[in-house]
Amino acid sequence: MLELSAHILDIAENSVRAGARLIEINIEEDTANDYLSIAIIDDGHGMKQEEINKVLDPFYTTKTVRRVGLGIPLLADAAQRSGGSLQLQSQEGKGTSIKATFGLNHLDRQPMGDITGTIIILIAGNLDVDFYCKYRHNIRRFELDTREIRKEIEDVPINHPEVLKYIRGVLEEGFSEIKPEA
Repeated sequence: MLELSAHILDIAENSVRAGARLIEINIEEDTANDYLSIAIIDDGHGMKQEEINKVLDPFYTTKTVRRVGLGIPLLADAAQRSGGSLQLQSQEGKGTSIKATFGLNHLDRQPMGDITGTIIILIAGNLDVDFYCKYRHNIRRFELDTREIRKEIEDVPINHPEVLKYIRGVLEEGFSEIKPEA
């Protein structure tokens, strides 16, 4: 994975497979402290302690389709290469939280990539899952909550093309408003 948005997509899809009904994606940039964090928090079935102990092993996976599980090990490696780290907390029956930290301006930090497209893909492909996305850049902050959108659109499916177009516009506008001037 060459961009952080691909890591977000991979970890969030793990959350979906774990039965999550709500997935939080929190991105924080702090330029004064040269810090970037990405946290993905879900209310899925969580992991047993033996799974937690093996999660950084690329040859361990709970998937039956393929015999390797590279997502979390690759994210941990990306964080470590930029002077950061990965923290994982999980409780069986309660959910999982993964937080990766990075040196914001570190030469080896992967670019963010298309975070808007990633969130749209997650929403469009997972109709029974809600997403709460928060992006903070220094003191500016933007949030999107599909639970609120669902209240507004009532019985229109959240993956309806016009709804997705609206969400894309909200994301693009929100992200552009919190980023510093170029």
